[in-house]
Amino acid sequence: MDWQVLTRELSLYLESQVRVGLFGSGVGLSLVLGFGVAYACYYLSSIAKKPQLVATNDSFCRFLEEYCPVVTETYYPTIWCWEGRMQTLLRPFITSRPQVQYRNELIKTADGGQISLDWFDNNDSLYHPDASTRPTVLLLPGLTGTSKESYILHMIHQSKTLGYRCVVFNNRGIAGEELLTPRTYCASNTEDLEAVIHHVHSLHPSAPFIAAGVSMGGMLLLNYLGKTGRDTPLMAAAIFSAGWNVFESVESLEKPLNWLLFNYYLTTCLQSSISRHRQMLEKLFDMDLVMKARTVREFDKQFTSVMFGYRTIDDYYEDASPCRKLKSVGIPVLCLNSVDDVFSPGHAIPVETAKQNANVALVLTSCGGHIGFLEGIWPRKCTYMDRVFKQFVQAVFEHGNKIFSM
Repeated sequence: MDWQVLTRELSLYLESQVRVGLFGSGVGLSLVLGFGVAYACYYLSSIAKKPQLVATNDSFCRFLEEYCPVVTETYYPTIWCWEGRMQTLLRPFITSRPQVQYRNELIKTADGGQISLDWFDNNDSLYHPDASTRPTVLLLPGLTGTSKESYILHMIHQSKTLGYRCVVFNNRGIAGEELLTPRTYCASNTEDLEAVIHHVHSLHPSAPFIAAGVSMGGMLLLNYLGKTGRDTPLMAAAIFSAGWNVFESVESLEKPLNWLLFNYYLTTCLQSSISRHRQMLEKLFDMDLVMKARTVREFDKQFTSVMFGYRTIDDYYEDASPCRKLKSVGIPVLCLNSVDDVFSPGHAIPVETAKQNANVALVLTSCGGHIGFLEGIWPRKCTYMDRVFKQFVQAVFEHGNKIFSM
């Protein structure tokens, strides 16, 4: 069907109806119907599209097509909320919050600090009643996120239906626990994540083990995988809405509208996350200066880069950018991004670099925003991201031996 011809015909029709309406004819219903048809045509031709699957390994592609078919199906964003910023803003308010009962564990770190882990043991699992071999999913939330985030709750709900166990890695000082040392976290330093992965694997050495990271959690996970290569107990990983190039991300977020909608709020969230630890942190930092930051870049310049010993903020951003480590990833990784994500601009997604690593598959949607991926008329329960997560973890746990043999 030639959508341009159809749209032109609809435009001519609407113009004729308006001319008739000016002379008193009942044009309201015709206008509404005509606009509805035109909008539906535009939506189906320009908005609803199949994602771009970037993977040079034919076997990995066939594995995804058979066991994770959602990555090859047309993604239909919510018809009244498909624009990236709208998806990003509305998702936390629209999506439901499944009830999850956690078991909290505090583990000590080598520097004297502590990390809060929230476990969903799924002891009622029908498919995997043996706890020693129950598949385990490690979940990494976003920049200031915790186990209470709706997207984390949805991932746990999906895992519960499959009989899997989940554990959420809360970054230091975020989930209500006290800071025992003047150190928090950042996207480049993987020491805490390494400690958590070692701890979880030591508790359940016979259980299949994968990880999923969202936003900064995905960046941290990618940086860990780029550092460790194949030397990890993880079978595979899933990455959602990661910022691939931090320079491009902060530049995008500093555009006037994006600053107003996202950057300033995110900066206040970062400041709030450390303000309760002020007594511990002011031993090393000018907290009054940190609290004056009005952008994420200013916060990172005054706090994050200094805490982790970087000479300049550019040094930190270069080290924190996963695009620079993607070639070294040594296990299967599926990465979902939307090209309209203002936190991770489409032009900064390392498509060519991904093509150089047989372990990496990118799934790129035209819409979805940042951790949005809303679909359906009223997207309360399940997002496209949730479906990708569920199908991929199930595929890896149940058919992982076929990833490179199909």
